[in-house]
Amino acid sequence: MIELDSVVKEFLVESYENLDQLDRDLVALEKDPQNRDRLSSVFRTIHTIKGTCGFFGFSKLESVTHVGESLLSRLRDGLLLLDPERTSALLALLDAVRVMLANIENTGGDGDGDYRELIDRLTRLQEAQQASPASPAIEASSPAVVLPEAPQSLGEALVRAGKAEPEEILDAVQQQIDGDPLRVGEILVEKGIVQTQDIREAVTTLQESKGVAVADTSIRVDVSLLDKLMNLVGELVLARNQILQFNATQKDTTFLSTTQRLNLITTELQEGVMKTRMQPIGNIWNRFPRVVRDLAVTCGKEVRLEMEGKETELDKTIIEAIKDPLTHIVRNSVDHGIEKSDTRVARGKPAAGTLLLRAFHEGGQVNIEIIDDGAGVNTERVKAKALERGLINHEQAARMTDREATHLLFLPGFSTAEKVTNVSGRGVGMDVVKTNIEKIGGTVDLQSQPGKGTTLKIKIPLTLAIIPALIVTSSGDRFAIPQVSLLELVRLEGELARKGIERIHGAPVYRLRGNLLPLVYLNHELGNEGTANSAANDTINIVVLRADDRQFGLVVEGINDTEEIVVKPLGKLLKGIPVFAGATIMGDGRVALILDVLGIAQQSGVVSGVRDRTLADLAERSTDQKSDSQTLLLLGVGKDRRAAIPLSMVARLEEIPNSDIEMADSQEVVQYRGQILPLIRLSGVLAAEGSDNHGDLMQVVVYSDHGRSVGLVVDRILDIVETSLEVQRATRREGIIASAVIQQRVTDLLDVHGIIRGVDPSFFEAAVAV
Repeated sequence: MIELDSVVKEFLVESYENLDQLDRDLVALEKDPQNRDRLSSVFRTIHTIKGTCGFFGFSKLESVTHVGESLLSRLRDGLLLLDPERTSALLALLDAVRVMLANIENTGGDGDGDYRELIDRLTRLQEAQQASPASPAIEASSPAVVLPEAPQSLGEALVRAGKAEPEEILDAVQQQIDGDPLRVGEILVEKGIVQTQDIREAVTTLQESKGVAVADTSIRVDVSLLDKLMNLVGELVLARNQILQFNATQKDTTFLSTTQRLNLITTELQEGVMKTRMQPIGNIWNRFPRVVRDLAVTCGKEVRLEMEGKETELDKTIIEAIKDPLTHIVRNSVDHGIEKSDTRVARGKPAAGTLLLRAFHEGGQVNIEIIDDGAGVNTERVKAKALERGLINHEQAARMTDREATHLLFLPGFSTAEKVTNVSGRGVGMDVVKTNIEKIGGTVDLQSQPGKGTTLKIKIPLTLAIIPALIVTSSGDRFAIPQVSLLELVRLEGELARKGIERIHGAPVYRLRGNLLPLVYLNHELGNEGTANSAANDTINIVVLRADDRQFGLVVEGINDTEEIVVKPLGKLLKGIPVFAGATIMGDGRVALILDVLGIAQQSGVVSGVRDRTLADLAERSTDQKSDSQTLLLLGVGKDRRAAIPLSMVARLEEIPNSDIEMADSQEVVQYRGQILPLIRLSGVLAAEGSDNHGDLMQVVVYSDHGRSVGLVVDRILDIVETSLEVQRATRREGIIASAVIQQRVTDLLDVHGIIRGVDPSFFEAAVAV
């Protein structure tokens, strides 16, 4: 890249910004071709680019923009109507201008491209479809319509000042052909209608009425300079933290007040610099009207794009990181999600599909939702493709819920397209979305309703530079936990500390307000087992965290305080450790590692089920179909029968008093968590000898799907095992998929979905409707 003159650089920056605005204006004009104000704005922008590039001697760029300007002039004056063909030609003009601007930036010239075909196309489109003489665009009785924005304002100012008549202004506008607003004034002066002083006074009046121009209130700053400033502010925050820590041991009132002043100024400076890096998400959304329009034309569809929350602000680094993922999602929604018009009409939908982009702040994070009202994800087709690629087997496909099936789309290289096109079919897209979003500490969730549409939800942090964090200790070392993942703190002392922790099949849990909270010991995850138990005997500190929409408790030795930390990237040697997300420098100058909450949850096994099974386990299983390792919940049914279901299908294990059973529509139910929970006795379904009703309490396995739940009543909950299933005997008995040997005992593998459908056929239909 050559060194460019500062004036040329300014021309390139302004031209790129103008082209982005032109993309949006032309797409909007296609829907409202009579919008004279917008047409005038487009014309003036192209005129500005043409005039400036002519000044610099970029003749090729000047000749292309000149033809486009001529076409826009006729459109603006009402002599032509904007139709899809002219819109496409003008968009092609913008693409050509971008290419030439890139050449100017790289080589200093506008390139060797041949644009004669484009020039001929734009010229030809100027000669067709003349407006009728009665067109309101040239009707003399309506001067307010015919005048473009700037001449209209100048003409109105002259009329209001009594210097000219409306007919004289109209005549001058019709005579000016180069689009220069001041040319109207020159024509009026040449005809002796007004004096030069009158024009000056009118222009002065207009400038005073408009106030300060936007260009006068803004300044362009190089991004690298902002990044350097942000780093310096980060170092200042670290120095502030050190002084505050030293301040705690001082008694000098003057020193204390000075420190407080420094703290206040540093905080305000930090907030100010952070705001300079914040950009509205609309900056990247503004490209999507053009993307959606072009893709819809290519696919032969009608798509209406709606955007909510364009003013939602994010750090520039986050904006850059989500640009490509959002583009992939929008393209997938148009290509795969929204149906063609005739298909939509046949299904009772509007012919035009709707794609909604929504952004909002919540809980210190930014939520982005991409919603379409298309056909939704065809889960059966997804399962078929996964079977075809060897990612799952038939038994897994039969047990897999719709939600689990949709998350198969995030596997690398996975695509449901029948053939490869320039739009889709290469399996690149959704895995890029997941990978890029998780790199910046975000999460992705996909929800779909067949026939109604798909919603993809993204949660990302506001910034990656300076974040509030909770400082904890483990084995004498300090660690930082990002506050965005923190829910609450729990401290157990004395007798409660010794007896409050329970174990279910070896897994520690704590009953927090009636709910079982799985516990993870930080010492254990970091490999420091020696001090893990000594601290737990007297006092237990539990940090309740959320990871991937699941809660768990992180047991730490000590909890210090919350403070704002400056995030530093990890070195190469530590990047592969999943439990660490970064590092920071504390007030005493020592380094503290930042914990990756999601990484800890995955390493400890807290986050399992949908995410782990569909993205990690299934990928590993594809290499060894003979050895299919699964985690199963073993159940006792009747006197001596054993059964098993995948642990991933278990929402909760409950003990419910028999006295709570009620009847509704001839079915046993209980009131459970604000819902009516239907009960299914497995001993009855499987015709097992013995009763499920022994003692005062029932053992209930709760299964949930899309907000609805059902309870499977069993005699005993035996164990949780991880085993490589080797099916010994296939069966077609109701409620049973097959039989296998587990723990040296013959065990039936239950068809949970089949059992539920046999008792309540409408359960899954109602769950989807919810």
